[in-house]
Amino acid sequence: MPCLNFWPLCYLENIILDQVPEGPIFIAMCFLLRIIDAISFAAAITASFAILIKAFPNNVATVLGSLEIFSGLGLVLGPPLGGFLYQSFGYEFPFIFLGCIILLMVPLNLYILPNFESTPVKQSFWKLISLTKITLITFVINSLSACFGFLDPTLSLFVLKKFNLPAGYVGLIFLSMALPYTISSPLFGLLSDKMPHLRKWFLVFGNIITAVCYVLLGPMPVLHIKSQLWLLVLMLAVNGISAGMSLIPTFPEILSCAYDNGFEEGLSTLALVSGLFSAMWSVGAFIGPTLGGFLYEKIGFEWAAAIQGLWALTSGLVMGLFYLLEYSRKRRRLKLQNSPGTEEERSTLMPDENQP
Repeated sequence: MPCLNFWPLCYLENIILDQVPEGPIFIAMCFLLRIIDAISFAAAITASFAILIKAFPNNVATVLGSLEIFSGLGLVLGPPLGGFLYQSFGYEFPFIFLGCIILLMVPLNLYILPNFESTPVKQSFWKLISLTKITLITFVINSLSACFGFLDPTLSLFVLKKFNLPAGYVGLIFLSMALPYTISSPLFGLLSDKMPHLRKWFLVFGNIITAVCYVLLGPMPVLHIKSQLWLLVLMLAVNGISAGMSLIPTFPEILSCAYDNGFEEGLSTLALVSGLFSAMWSVGAFIGPTLGGFLYEKIGFEWAAAIQGLWALTSGLVMGLFYLLEYSRKRRRLKLQNSPGTEEERSTLMPDENQP
C-alpha cells in the first residue's frame, strides 16, 4: 500500500498553510492538498477493503461492519480531540499529531498485512457497473453517503440558530448519530453473513427509515410538527442505525452479483468491487454537502432535509421493486424447470441466468 506514504504527508503539509499568503495562492494550496489527500485516502481504503475481504472471504459483511466500528470511533473522537489539541497547542499541532500517527502506521501495515497473488481479470470496471442490480446498489450508496454529507454544512448551523445552544454542544449532537451507527454496524454485518436472505430487506427498509428520519429532522413544515431538540436527537440516532442497516449489505450484494455474472473469484475482482464502492461513496460525499449547503440557503434546513430524504426514499423503493421483479423471475424460471416439455422448449422460454 504505497499510497499510505503520501497520506500522512498531506496532514503534515497542512501546517505550512498558515504561512502561505492570502488570496489565490492560499486557495490553490488548499485545493492541491485536498486533492492529494483524497487520492491517497481512496487508494488506501480501496486496497484495505480488498485485502481484508480476501483474508476473510466468508465473512464479508462482518468484516465491513467491524471496520465501521473504527470509522464511527473516528467520528466520535476526532472533533473533541482535534478541538482540545487546537485550543491547547495551536493550529499546527493537530495536523502534526495525526500525520505522525499515520506515518507510523506505514511500516506497521507493511509488516502485518499478508501478501496475496493477484491475476488481472478479463472483465472491466464498466461491465461491473453496467449490471442492473449493481447500478441500483450504487444509487443506494450514493444516497446514504449524500445523507451523511448533507449534515456537515447544515446541521450545526440549524442547531445553533434554532435552539441557541453553545457551540460546544454541537459536537454532542453529532454523537447521537455516530454512536448508534458504530454499535449497530457490526450487528448488521453479522446478520448479513449468517442470513444472506435478510440483506435485501436491510437495503430496502434501511433506506425507507432513513427517509423518514430526514423528513422529521426539521421537521418538514407541511407536517405542522414543532421542531424540538429531543426529536432531532432521536431522529439522528435512528438514522445512525438505519444507515448501518442499509450500507453494510451493499458490499456483499455487489460481490455476489459480480460472481453470479461470471467475474472470477480473486483479489482483482475484490479490488474492482472495492474501488466501485469507494468511488460511489465519494460521489455522494461530494453531492451531499454541495447540494445541502445550496438548499439550506435557498429554502431552509427543514425543506432541504426533506428533499435529501426523498433521495433515500427513491433508492429504497427502486431497490425494493428490483428485488420483487427478481423474485418473480426466479419463480417463473422454477415453474418452467418443473413443467413438462422438451429441453429445446425450456431453453427458449427460460432467460439466461447470467443476465441481471
